[in-house]
Amino acid sequence: MSAFNSVLLKISDELVGDQLEKMKFLCLKEIGKNRLEKITSGLELFTVLKERNKLGPDNTEFLVSLLTDIGRLDLADKITNSESQYAGSPNSLPNDEQAKLDIATKVIIDNLGRRWRAYGRKLSLPEAKLDHISQKHPNDLEEQVVELLKEWRKMHKAEAKTDTLIKALRSCDQNYTADLIQTELEQLKANGGQ
Repeated sequence: MSAFNSVLLKISDELVGDQLEKMKFLCLKEIGKNRLEKITSGLELFTVLKERNKLGPDNTEFLVSLLTDIGRLDLADKITNSESQYAGSPNSLPNDEQAKLDIATKVIIDNLGRRWRAYGRKLSLPEAKLDHISQKHPNDLEEQVVELLKEWRKMHKAEAKTDTLIKALRSCDQNYTADLIQTELEQLKANGGQ
């Protein structure tokens, strides 16, 4: 049994009351009324979503959005936190790029501020992920930025590059933060790093 299916099984088991009906209602456009009427469990819904390419190990945004919309942030977190186990390790980067990303991440966390959602959009994160982050950490700006960068790195895995983070900052008029990253990277290079 795959790790992804195991997580889906746990989520299905934890749906209570009218939560399945709410999820089915939110899927009306994607699945259709006739098919939805025959669905009696979370597993059946997840199977249909897989068939319609709305759900898979690398495609969990729709399910996270559904779970968030019905108020089950705990289950949305469960799939988000488990994603790295079945979607590949985000640390499969060369050591020098990993070090650069770590520096950039620290600077962004310390400096980004309330424009984190606009920054997330520039990094091509789905709106559902941004909503989930916002609801998960409603009063903690720093944690919202941490989660945003974690999701971005998970989404891009080995293609995650510091230059992408800097370009997105500049396109959001966050030039000061981009300049700080470049200064830190120059210091790293001068001190013998890549």
